[in-house]
Amino acid sequence: MKPIRLSNHAAVRALQRGASLQEIVSCIRGEEWLHLSSCKYSARKTFSFHSLSPLNGKRYNFKAVETIFADEKVEIVVVTVKVYYFDEKN
Repeated sequence: MKPIRLSNHAAVRALQRGASLQEIVSCIRGEEWLHLSSCKYSARKTFSFHSLSPLNGKRYNFKAVETIFADEKVEIVVVTVKVYYFDEKN
């Protein structure tokens, strides 16, 4: 199993948007990968949240963490992290 490393950009975005390292790893290890380009992929996972969003201070029941990453020879490098907050699970 390859190690997962966050780029500086991804680490900052994860912190700003409210995604934990555990959630990021769970996306990559546990969800289906969507092929984006030659070696880039995305994976998305929905989590129960029931808290306030760090983005707007509103309470939401769920959040989806989406990772964009490169599958390199010796490691997986997370390029960026997106987080979506919502009330009804899709």
